Amino acid sequence: MKLSALASQALLAVAVFAQAPQQGGVSVDIDTPIIKTSVTNIVAPVLVTDQNGNIVDGLQPNQFHLFDNGKEQNIQVDVAYEPISLVIAIECSSRVEAILPQIKHLGSLVQSIIGIQGEAAVLKFDGRIMVTQDFTNDPDKVKVAINRIQAGSSGSRMIDAVDRGVYMLKNRPNKSNRKIVLVVSETRDEGSETRLKTALMDATLQNVIVYNVDITQLAVRLTEKRPDAIAPRMDASAMRAPMGMANTPTTMEQNYGQQNRVQFVPLLKEIYIDAKGIFIKDPATQFARATGGHEFVFLSQKGLESAVQRIGTELHSHYMISYKPSNGSEGGYHTIEVGVNRSDLIVKTRPGYYIGGGQN
Repeated sequence: MKLSALASQALLAVAVFAQAPQQGGVSVDIDTPIIKTSVTNIVAPVLVTDQNGNIVDGLQPNQFHLFDNGKEQNIQVDVAYEPISLVIAIECSSRVEAILPQIKHLGSLVQSIIGIQGEAAVLKFDGRIMVTQDFTNDPDKVKVAINRIQAGSSGSRMIDAVDRGVYMLKNRPNKSNRKIVLVVSETRDEGSETRLKTALMDATLQNVIVYNVDITQLAVRLTEKRPDAIAPRMDASAMRAPMGMANTPTTMEQNYGQQNRVQFVPLLKEIYIDAKGIFIKDPATQFARATGGHEFVFLSQKGLESAVQRIGTELHSHYMISYKPSNGSEGGYHTIEVGVNRSDLIVKTRPGYYIGGGQN
């Protein structure tokens, strides 16, 4: 299901920070007075799968029910096709130098995501953020831009890179396009100036979906240049499952289930209110979950191809649900729960959004 043109208007008061990117970097967080912005409709991309992870198409609008802070809403389920605007953010730090040749194969896979009517831009990041290709509908230009990426410094400003991608997308003239950021990087962030809270609020406000294809620490440790030839041992319990692993009820619950959501929403609230002492181990996961995207693992070129194929399939299989909250006067974090009238199906969507204050 595809996203139709939607005007953003629900009362949303958010702390806004300076967003003017500068050459070779991104904005520094500078506190400014709270302003009010309105958003008419909340947009929730919904993916429905069976117990084995197979995507379920063909459901009818009357089969969906959406609850905002526990209150059922009047919803619209859109089936119209809207082109995709995609920003590809690729880590080029010195730690991933040996993996870059495999990542560069991404250039030949982009069209499977954007199709013939979409557009894509490319940026690379290490200790700096640099746009290597502005938006274009020419896949050859995207491929050339990715092929020219070379390893740089040891930094990895992943949060800044996502925030720059959101900034690029919200300034596109095609406002009805679906907005996607695809991040290929390690899961950790090193050196970003933008707070995760700010980047998440920007992404959800602009209805941007973030997908992550993670370079595992195992791959980094085995391929990065080191003064000695011995790779450090890694606790097997800390490793992510490789692509291609069979879906089980346990893994499906971890990826899509309500148990995962119950654990995640309190953490997301803590991020939004800037709780003192909170430590975010994996911002990549927060971006994917908060925006309704998905996180994949990159161990090899085949794994990268599988992840990109899955992303393209998901984007062309989303049910796009929009609604004007009947409880928009409730300030703070709003949870979103979507269900269908079939108990054998698993439903995934963004967990919620933030309203600072209430309606006048």
